[in-house]
Amino acid sequence: MDLLAELQWRGLVNQTTDEDGLRKLLNEERVTLYCGFDPTADSLHIGHLAGILTMRRFQQAGHRPIALVGGATGLIGDPSGKKSERTLNAKETVEAWSARIKEQLGRFLDFEADGNPAKIKNNYDWIGPLDVITFLRDVGKHFSVNYMMAKESVQSRIETGISFTEFSYMMLQAYDFLRLYETEGCRLQIGGSDQWGNITAGLELIRKTKGEARAFGLTIPLVTKADGTKFGKTESGTIWLDKEKTSPYEFYQFWINTDDRDVIRYLKYFTFLSKEEIEALEQELREAPEKRAAQKTLAEEVTKLVHGEEALRQAIRIS
Repeated sequence: MDLLAELQWRGLVNQTTDEDGLRKLLNEERVTLYCGFDPTADSLHIGHLAGILTMRRFQQAGHRPIALVGGATGLIGDPSGKKSERTLNAKETVEAWSARIKEQLGRFLDFEADGNPAKIKNNYDWIGPLDVITFLRDVGKHFSVNYMMAKESVQSRIETGISFTEFSYMMLQAYDFLRLYETEGCRLQIGGSDQWGNITAGLELIRKTKGEARAFGLTIPLVTKADGTKFGKTESGTIWLDKEKTSPYEFYQFWINTDDRDVIRYLKYFTFLSKEEIEALEQELREAPEKRAAQKTLAEEVTKLVHGEEALRQAIRIS
């Protein structure tokens, strides 16, 4: 199956701006795409994994991913999915977190791939030097307040309040897309489902400044748990990708304790097993759920992917 069809089979497509146009583009050209990660902590967590591994799938299919670290947008705060204002972090803190996240992203993408090496960028490189008059004239002029107010990320905050700082976030992310379109030939932005408004704002800015330019957006569904609790959280807290914050043993245990109702979906999201392999595990889950073969496979595959073979062996030994 083609890449978009595989992503749909895996349940990794929530929305696309032009499905037929995107499928045609992916089948005919090597596409440059990007996904952004704001440094809101000193490590990424497993909630980021779906986006990271989707970039990896694009690269394996021959496309060129750019992982964008939000060194600038991380200083502003994304209102998407938040009920109140984020706490603003010091510039030095965000710089240190950006460096850590850049290192983590480097584990999952191939920067030496022949023909389609991945890249890591930091949006502070172009937003940091931007003066306010240039930003308002070249970017702000293309956005009506009515357009921005209609976005869900803003709508959801009208009653509780939203500062001009966070209100302007979507324009900064839109500018990222335009900048990468101009300098890297980036035609596609992917992100979580809460990023739909920001992604379409970028497409609008590209359309208004570049005319007939063809760019696309794709969102990945929010990962949920069947029991209603938040994915990636346990009684002891967030499951981080940093082994100093969440040990490989704790990481392995999180996955092996996956509910039967979630495990096949997570195998599709978070592993690179084939359709046939996952369907065989689904059959085994139906026939012999007590063996927990699907959970063991999920825990082994994801732990190995994030922490490596030796850490996986140690986690299994301790278990």
